[in-house]
Amino acid sequence: MAIEQELQLDYRLNEHIVLIPAGPDHQAMMETTVFTPNGPGPFPLLIINHGKDPGRPDQQPRDRFYHMAHAFVARGYAVIVPMRQGFASSTGRYRDHGCDMTANGYTQASDILDALNYAREQPWVDPQRIVIAGQSYGGLATIALGTQQLPGVRGLLNFAGGLRDEECSWQRELVSAYANYGANARIPSLWMYGANDSLFGPELATRMHDAYLLAGGQGKLVEYGAFKRDSHGMLASRDGEKVWLGETEEFLKQVGMPTKVLYNVPEPPQPPKTDYAKVDDVDAVPFLTDNGRRAYRDYLTKLTPRAFAVSPTGAWTWAEEGEDPEGRALATCSAKSSKPCHLYSIDDYVVWNDGKLDQADKAALTASVTPAVDSNAKGAVGGTVGKSAN
Repeated sequence: MAIEQELQLDYRLNEHIVLIPAGPDHQAMMETTVFTPNGPGPFPLLIINHGKDPGRPDQQPRDRFYHMAHAFVARGYAVIVPMRQGFASSTGRYRDHGCDMTANGYTQASDILDALNYAREQPWVDPQRIVIAGQSYGGLATIALGTQQLPGVRGLLNFAGGLRDEECSWQRELVSAYANYGANARIPSLWMYGANDSLFGPELATRMHDAYLLAGGQGKLVEYGAFKRDSHGMLASRDGEKVWLGETEEFLKQVGMPTKVLYNVPEPPQPPKTDYAKVDDVDAVPFLTDNGRRAYRDYLTKLTPRAFAVSPTGAWTWAEEGEDPEGRALATCSAKSSKPCHLYSIDDYVVWNDGKLDQADKAALTASVTPAVDSNAKGAVGGTVGKSAN
């Protein structure tokens, strides 16, 4: 199972984790993130469904879709993000049907249905006002789920939905899967795909959507322009709200879901800017070897949000885009260092504060001592944008 360096929970959104029973005998438990407004509810509900990272599903970290959750909680929604069987710290087995994309979608949809049934029973959920969203593999599964009778579910949101398998003609299989779902569709949907999606580009998105409509499905396709380096990660980006919010609000109004902002939910606090140095002053970054300074120059070319962390041992990490680059940079740097890592830069400014160092480290800093070992810890690079599988 995936092991998180530190359990990240935001009290501003009443974020907590529950375990939802899943599977035919409900023996598996899905690690599920819950966000709610203040108060007892019942609240309208958004369920957000994740994609699949490269590699083993049980090594995939917990998805939060923090920025989308933040926007919906501000509008009075409860939000749940279930990690399906075999993903992250959820138990059960990840079930893969290879090139049978239709079956893959239906199998993952069964876990979403378990999460939906759980949510309907909670006193803080309004069972008559529910919308279900999915990104990448989660989008495919969300549209597959829409073939069932789902009382209270008003609409489906498909963000870059699909799945790849290089061992077969996966594009053709995806088109066939969406035709199958369209023939049995029961719920209106909104589809959003970007011009520079590295997995499911405009031509394929149009083919999938056309197949869905021709078979009888109801769904609007929004093909937006290029988003940063790869629009596939748009939903998890801090800046993605500028792309998805307007179209999503219009769709929510059409299906009778609320869109008015009801709560002022503060963003998480950021470390303050310091006067230590200018962000592009590479020589000012402490503790780095020549290799580390090359890495910092590379970091300065990355997209925001971004963060760079350093340690007195010479360890360093940068992370860009996705959720919480600051936390990812610190966690990966700390895994490579025998001493604590600290943030040096966030976005376009320096946050370095040498007051956090102990006396030995301050002496090393003052003397400009450069450790002989350079721990390259770029494992956090890319964030959700780097999730290039599905």
